[in-house]
Amino acid sequence: MIAAGEVVQRPASVVKELMENAVDAGATDVKVVITDAGRTLIQVIDNGCGMSPDDAVLCFERHATSKLASAEDLHHILTFGFRGEALASIAAVAEISLRTRIVSEEAGVEVVMAGSENKGTREVSCPVGTNISVRNLFYNIPARRKFLKSDNVELRHIVEEFQRVALTRPDIAFSLTHNGRDIHVVKPAKSYKFRIQDLLGPSVVGDIVDISAETSIATLRGYVGRPESARKTLGNQFFFVNGRYFRSPYLHKAVMKAYENLIPEGSTPSYFIYLEVDPATVDVNIHPTKAEIKFEEDQLLFQTVMAAVKEAMGRSSIAGALDFDNPEARDIPVIGTRFEEYRPSSTPTVGVDWNYNPFEQEGDSSLALRMTEGLRMTEATRMTEGPRMTEGTRRYTDPNPNYGALFEDRTLPTAQMLIVQGRYILTQSASGIMVVHVRRARERLFYDRFLKALGENAHVSQTALFPVQVNVGAQGRLILDEQGETLRKLGFDIAPFGPETVVVNGVPEGYDPTPGHVETLIGDLLLILSDQTRGLPEVMEQSLAQKFAVLGASASEKMTSPLEAQRLVDALLQSENPEFTAAGRRIISIVPADELEKRF
Repeated sequence: MIAAGEVVQRPASVVKELMENAVDAGATDVKVVITDAGRTLIQVIDNGCGMSPDDAVLCFERHATSKLASAEDLHHILTFGFRGEALASIAAVAEISLRTRIVSEEAGVEVVMAGSENKGTREVSCPVGTNISVRNLFYNIPARRKFLKSDNVELRHIVEEFQRVALTRPDIAFSLTHNGRDIHVVKPAKSYKFRIQDLLGPSVVGDIVDISAETSIATLRGYVGRPESARKTLGNQFFFVNGRYFRSPYLHKAVMKAYENLIPEGSTPSYFIYLEVDPATVDVNIHPTKAEIKFEEDQLLFQTVMAAVKEAMGRSSIAGALDFDNPEARDIPVIGTRFEEYRPSSTPTVGVDWNYNPFEQEGDSSLALRMTEGLRMTEATRMTEGPRMTEGTRRYTDPNPNYGALFEDRTLPTAQMLIVQGRYILTQSASGIMVVHVRRARERLFYDRFLKALGENAHVSQTALFPVQVNVGAQGRLILDEQGETLRKLGFDIAPFGPETVVVNGVPEGYDPTPGHVETLIGDLLLILSDQTRGLPEVMEQSLAQKFAVLGASASEKMTSPLEAQRLVDALLQSENPEFTAAGRRIISIVPADELEKRF
């Protein structure tokens, strides 16, 4: 009745299908055990309703499902699985051991499958529910196994699928273990918000506000992030419909339109939006893995989502507001009926001597004369007595008035530098005026340094005054672990601190190591590393160096010091390609003297 495609793309696909089956079985506790990022073992244990011996054998047949009773049920789907394809597809590419028992049976059944063949069925003792183990994924398809990514990449995809299922059912306990280490252990939660906190951390929950809306086509509830918490990283964006996660660029555009003029361009807020609609108005068969769906009233749903997010933004008081209901925290002084007592009786007058000159000498009592005599006395005291504490004032007299000059940088710019708005440097050249784009010049220098560090393992790191602890989540932690050697080469000193937290001890020279900037830096860092694709080593190094160079230049402060400007120009002119950035944008522009002459 429906078209069904291949569902097993990687180990995360198996985790998704097995967890969804456990939820559909009415389980209240689901355990996921992973070994070697799913290559060796994927085990899902639940306490759901289980299967009878006959169903345990039949579930591995293609298109056999117990979740539909008739063809009409296809128009009212409320379960995760309904195609009867997942277990059959998994059994075709892996070795499976299934143990299951229903309440009415005293003993359970074990079914062993390999390469779509039933290797044996026997009666076993097991608890109520289902315990399914998938071993040696793609053992009979070497080409597909060869193209699996690294363990950290595959594990990140598994964590992502685990979170998507766990976020839909806060009433169920979930756990995820990899190579004996717990990644997520979440107990049943009172609400979606508590489940979000358990999975993604309190920092995410602290930056979201509630949204809700109810219309004739949909009921909407969930949470959206405050504008100030929007990040460049694409993470924590979730849509759910009738308890199922789905992707929707169309509805994502509705959310972004609601944030228009509230967040910087290129930033994305967090959101967790749960939709409840009539199952008959949803088509879940347009995507092989049911990751995308189609709504009948998609335009009305677009308006509903946008209006709900806008209403939440207004209700959350993004702009400061006065609290008139709290007498303990008054923003306006309350005077009451005795206001007249506080009214000034008359406006005070201020006398001003417009002819007063503090530097004009008027006899021995003038300020200038007194200052001159005081300076002479102080100088004489320094020459004869050295440093001492005077009796009258008890102030320290400096024996060397030029002491501070010992620490001044006496290096003077070789050419006069003019800084315009902190963004451009103007200096004289042989043919006219040379204009240097500050941010692009820094980008060029960062690129040269990072490219050299990646190739020669030579890096310079500046240690932060105080280590900064940053919550990056389970996925972020996996990314940083995987790219640890690359980050070390570039000058980052990042140490693990718990399953979802890292401690930043140092950043590359030129980056801002202050706590507020470090959190933003790590977020941008995760965005760069998560977007990094495989390719030739030289191309990957150049791409990575360019992205980090842009990141470092964008986070740098505006140019203010002529001496700093001189150093920047000198370093730029020593580069192999001082005129252009790695992306081909111009850094230096020469305004000829003839052009200046034409303007006058």
